[in-house]
Amino acid sequence: MPNVIDNLVAERTGLARKKVFNTLQLLSEGATIPFIARYRKEATGSLDEVEIADIQREYKKLEELEKRKQTILGAVEEQGKLTDELRRRIEGTYDATELEDLYLPYKRKRKTRASKAREKGLEPLAEQLMQQQDGQAERAAQAFINEEVPDAEAALQGARDIIAEWVNEDEKARHKVRHAFRKEATIRSKVARGKKEEGAKYQDYFDYEEPLKKCPSHRLLAIRRGEEEGILRVYISPDEADTIYRLQRYYADGNGSAAGQVKAAVEDSYKRLLGPSIETEFRNLAKEKADEEAISVFTTNLRQLLLAPPLGQQRTLGIDPGFRTGCKVVVLDESGKLLRHTAIYPHPPQKDEYQAIETLKHLVQQFEIEAIAVGNGTAGRETLGLCRKIDFGRSLNIFSVNEAGASIYSASEIAREEFPKEDVTVRGAVSIGRRLMDPLAELVKIDPKSIGVGQYQHDVNQTRLKESLDQVVESAVNSVGINVNTASKHLLTYVSGLGPTLAQNIVQYRSENGPFRSRQQLHKVPRMGDKAFEQCAGFLRIREGKHPLDNTAVHPESYPVVEQMAADLGCTVQDLIEQPSLRKQIELRRYTTDTVGLPTLKDIMKELEKPGLDPRGKAQAFEFANIHSIQDLEPGMVVPGIVNNITNFGAFVDIGIKESGLVHISQLANKFVKNPADVVSLNQQVRVRIMEVDLQRKRIQLSMKNV
Repeated sequence: MPNVIDNLVAERTGLARKKVFNTLQLLSEGATIPFIARYRKEATGSLDEVEIADIQREYKKLEELEKRKQTILGAVEEQGKLTDELRRRIEGTYDATELEDLYLPYKRKRKTRASKAREKGLEPLAEQLMQQQDGQAERAAQAFINEEVPDAEAALQGARDIIAEWVNEDEKARHKVRHAFRKEATIRSKVARGKKEEGAKYQDYFDYEEPLKKCPSHRLLAIRRGEEEGILRVYISPDEADTIYRLQRYYADGNGSAAGQVKAAVEDSYKRLLGPSIETEFRNLAKEKADEEAISVFTTNLRQLLLAPPLGQQRTLGIDPGFRTGCKVVVLDESGKLLRHTAIYPHPPQKDEYQAIETLKHLVQQFEIEAIAVGNGTAGRETLGLCRKIDFGRSLNIFSVNEAGASIYSASEIAREEFPKEDVTVRGAVSIGRRLMDPLAELVKIDPKSIGVGQYQHDVNQTRLKESLDQVVESAVNSVGINVNTASKHLLTYVSGLGPTLAQNIVQYRSENGPFRSRQQLHKVPRMGDKAFEQCAGFLRIREGKHPLDNTAVHPESYPVVEQMAADLGCTVQDLIEQPSLRKQIELRRYTTDTVGLPTLKDIMKELEKPGLDPRGKAQAFEFANIHSIQDLEPGMVVPGIVNNITNFGAFVDIGIKESGLVHISQLANKFVKNPADVVSLNQQVRVRIMEVDLQRKRIQLSMKNV
C-alpha cells in the first residue's frame, strides 16, 4: 500500500501516482534505472530515465527528512519539552525549513547574550516589556538591579537580548523575513580592499547588483568563487529598513517606552540574528539552484560526448603530439590492442620531418592502418597537417581527436593496470586512438570532471555532481549496449546490475573459458544470481551468438514471445530478423499478456529491424581552415569549427587554434534562444563568423547568425 512518502513523491514530481508507486516498488526490489526505463514500461507508463531518477531522488530526500524528524523528536523529548501538539506538528510536516523552525527554540546553543540575561533573572522583565502596558520601561527595570545588573540600562539591554532571541525563533517572524527575501532580495558584490589587481578576472563584479531571483546560475557561481578566493565581498538581502519596519509593526503596539524597547530589540534581532540566518538560507537555496542548473548543463554535455559516433573496429594509428618531447605513436588493432609504439620528431627543435614521414608510411603499410587519430593538444594542428600531406598510397581517414582528460587517464590506476610496462606517454597515445574507435568505452575510464565540458564543475555540490554524472555514464553505456566479449572491466562496471565485482568476474571467466556464446552462459559467471542476470542481460550483446536475439536489446525474458511469433508464421527467429515482409504480418495485440504490453512489443519490433546496430552512427573526418593562431583571425572571417563545450550563456567552438571561441547565446541563431542546447550539440560541425578578437585577454567572439 502506498504511504505518505509515496504520495508526496507523486505530488512533488507531478507524475501519476500509479506510475510513481510502481516505480518505487521496482526500485525497492533492486531494479536499476536503465532496466526499469527499458524493460518495465508497462509498470511505469513508459517513464524515461530522467523521470525515474527524479522519483528516486525525491524519495531519498523524504527518507532523510523522516530520519531528521526522529532525531529532533528524541532531542526535544530528552529536554522534557515534547508536548503532544509539538509532536503532531513535527511528525506532520514534510517541509525541511518548517521542521528546523519548529526545532530552533529547543536547539542546544552555545552561550548567547539571551542565555546570559536569563541567568541574571531578566526574563520576567522581557515578558513585561512584550506586554507593552502603560508605564515607564525604565521604572520597571529598576526592580531588576542587583550585583550582576548594575543599572536600569543594563537590565533593559538584557531584556532586549532575550526579546531579540524570541523574535529570531518565532516561526511567524521567520516567515515574514523569508517572504521579503523571496520577493525583494538583491545580490550585491564589491571588490575587497586591495584586491583589484589580483582579482582582475572578476572586474565585472567589482560593483555589481541585481535581483537575486534573476541572477543566472553561471553568474552566481562566478560571484561565489570570487568571494571564496577573497576577491569579492558579497551580500544578499532585501531592503533592510523596510523589512525591519514590517517586523516592528508586527511586534510593537504603540509609542510608549516599552514599545520603544521592543522596536529596538526587533531591529537588533534582524541585524544580528534573523537577517544573517535567513541570508544564509537564501545563499544556500540560490547555490543549490545554481548547482542544479550547472550540473544539468554538465550532464547534457557529458551524455553527448559519451554518445559521440565511433569509428568502429578499424586498425588505427594513435598520435599524441608534442614539440620538444616529440610525438608518441601507437599502433592499435581492430579491438584496440596495442601492437607497437614509437616516437617521431617532425617539429622543432629536432625538426626531423623526413624520418617522421618515413616512419608513419612504414607503420601504415606494415600494419594495414585504416585511420589515424591525432590529439588536438600542443602541436596537434602541426601534426595533423603533416599526416594530411603524406601520400600513403591509398585512402586513409585522418581525424583530430579531443584529448581532454587523456593525461588524467594515462596516470590513473586503470591505465597502470592495462599497461603496467608502458609509460604515461604511450598510455596517452593509446587513449587518443581508442577514443576515436569507441569514445564511450574509453571515456568511462576518466573522471568526467576532467573531460573538459560544462561550467563551474569544481564549484558545485560534489556529491550531487558525482551522483548525476554516474547516472549519465550508466545511462549512456546501457543505451548503446555492450559487447560482452570485448568490453573492459571498467566499461562492464557501468552495465545495469553488475558493478566492479561481477565485471571482474565476467572478464576472468572470459579469459579462462573463451568468448561467451550465449547470454544464458552468463549464469555460469561466479556470483551472477538471477537478479543480476535479469538486470544486465538485455544490455550485454553477443556477436554471432547461439541465439539470434543475443545480439539485440530484446531481453531474454521476452525470447518466448518472439519465438511464438516465428512459430505462428512457420519460420525461424532469424527469418523474422532478415525478412521485413514476415514482420509486417505480425498482429502485436495477439501477443499481449498481463506483463507484456504494447510498449514492450513495439520495442521488440524495432530491435528486429536493426539487430546489433550501433545507435551512435559513425565518426566523420573534419578539416579546419588554414589558420594557426589567434593572430591569424580577423573580424568578418567565416571558418569551420566543432562545438566543444556548451554552457548556459552560449557555446564554445574549436576553430583549430589553441583558444576556443565563444558564440554567445544571443548569436546562436536568428531567433530568441532560451537554452543553447536547443540549437547546438557537442561535437557538432558548424560554420562561424569572427566578430571580435581580444588579443590581450585571448578571447574570441563568434556568431552563427546568417552564416
